[in-house]
Amino acid sequence: MNIKQALKKKNMLVNEIKQELNKVQTYNSMEVGSNRPYSAKLRLQSYFDKTNELISLKVAIHKANAPVFDKIFRLSELKSMVKYINTLNCTEGKEQNRYGVGEPRVMSAEMGIVERDEMVKNMEDEINKIQDELDYFNNITNLPE
Repeated sequence: MNIKQALKKKNMLVNEIKQELNKVQTYNSMEVGSNRPYSAKLRLQSYFDKTNELISLKVAIHKANAPVFDKIFRLSELKSMVKYINTLNCTEGKEQNRYGVGEPRVMSAEMGIVERDEMVKNMEDEINKIQDELDYFNNITNLPE
């Protein structure tokens, strides 16, 4: 199984685990005489089994990704940087006070919106390049036995 397939399986397992927990919550305590379509004990055991499978899969993915950890970590940090920089206030010129009371403020930004947007675009370009490299790596790299 390659990393791409393993990541799909991981996501599927995460969803199945949520479903099992939901069944435990829903069907553990029920009104006497009502139909219990699922056994909470069996669903809980299934949750434990699927969680153990997920742990093993995550460990295998982690080991297989060792050669590209630098790219994975850079990708994560670039995404965080883009998220933060996109919130940067670049207001310039007159700005009315919050409640329209008093004189407007005159704002000056050290970094303008055009500069900010260009910085974000460059980071997003790098994100896309790294993501393409990781997608290729995930397709050609098999999990360790």
